Amino acid sequence: MADLNQTEATPSQPEAIGADAAEENIFIASQWQLMWWRFRKHKLALFSVVVVFLIYMVGVFCEFLSTYGPETRDQAFAYAPPQRLRFWDEDGFSLRPFVYQLKGERDPATRRLMFVEDPTVKLPVKFNVDGEPYNMWGLFPSTKHLMGVEGEGSTLYLLGTDRLGRDQYSRLVYGTRLSTSIGLIGVALSFVIGIALGGISGYYGGAIDNIVQRSIEFLRAIPTIPLWMGLSAALPPHWSPVKIYFGITVILSLIGWTGLARVVRGRFLSLRNEDFIMAARLAGAGEARIIGRHMVPSFLSHIIASLTLSIPSMILSETSLSFLGLGLRPPAISWGVLLQEAQNLRSVALAPWLLMPGLAVVVTVLAFNFTGDGLRDAADPYSR
Repeated sequence: MADLNQTEATPSQPEAIGADAAEENIFIASQWQLMWWRFRKHKLALFSVVVVFLIYMVGVFCEFLSTYGPETRDQAFAYAPPQRLRFWDEDGFSLRPFVYQLKGERDPATRRLMFVEDPTVKLPVKFNVDGEPYNMWGLFPSTKHLMGVEGEGSTLYLLGTDRLGRDQYSRLVYGTRLSTSIGLIGVALSFVIGIALGGISGYYGGAIDNIVQRSIEFLRAIPTIPLWMGLSAALPPHWSPVKIYFGITVILSLIGWTGLARVVRGRFLSLRNEDFIMAARLAGAGEARIIGRHMVPSFLSHIIASLTLSIPSMILSETSLSFLGLGLRPPAISWGVLLQEAQNLRSVALAPWLLMPGLAVVVTVLAFNFTGDGLRDAADPYSR
């Protein structure tokens, strides 16, 4: 009987050893390891990270991924509907996707030109094809595109066209670069301003704290849209799209740093009297070293989570400004500029595909928010 009990207890010993080893790993793990172990349990956040990565890859390689140039026009196909990629037709299944050629017909009642698919003309979609020339990142000339169709008069409008006959898919892909990069640059500037002013306010306190906090309260008391309008109107109308882009980025950064500054101030107020800060002072560390090497890294995970949640706000701000005509303006291409085509009810009724940039904004904002939620939950890996 004793042998039987000993035999039954033997398999549980490796399990106990494994549990003890796992618990020991938790105690000796760094803060970043604990964050990663907890973040990877958030499946929706992991999926959102993949979506965000793919969106930025679209922005990086927009020239190659587009089918036409962003300003290429074909007035004969103005307000053409999207051409659906197909794998089946009456002839059966095809491994190579194809589209039907569009042909124009007059509505007998309204006399409006309408486009319908012609099943008799099947256009195979080819990959890595030669198309319109472009300069990748403005440096490397190329003619290769991810996909396209060949033949005189052949068209590939995956998301339809606008009132000037420009391919909406290609313009959406090009707009991804500006709309997503302005969020990163704006948040980076807000990060620098918020850390600097919030850190100074919380570390020194007194009159400096009062000046910074009253400035923050003044900025937050001003209605956002009138403040945007006033600052955007200050940009000279003769500026190039590049200058306007950086001007809008600076404007968004000057408005968006206040929330982060308050978070940093609160953390500095709670940390400046901690034992490890006092030990650093007694060891002769300067104030800049104490702030940069001891205080900021102690809650850097919280800052990263906060910045991730700030990026969608920057993207929404740029889209709103451009939609209202106060931000980026043509020939610059962003999601907000593209949505200007859908400002009137007639365009939306006749060409609902012009609202696709709005869907891109929604997907991007949701992906960033889910990622930020996962980072925020993982930022405190010791909580249960």
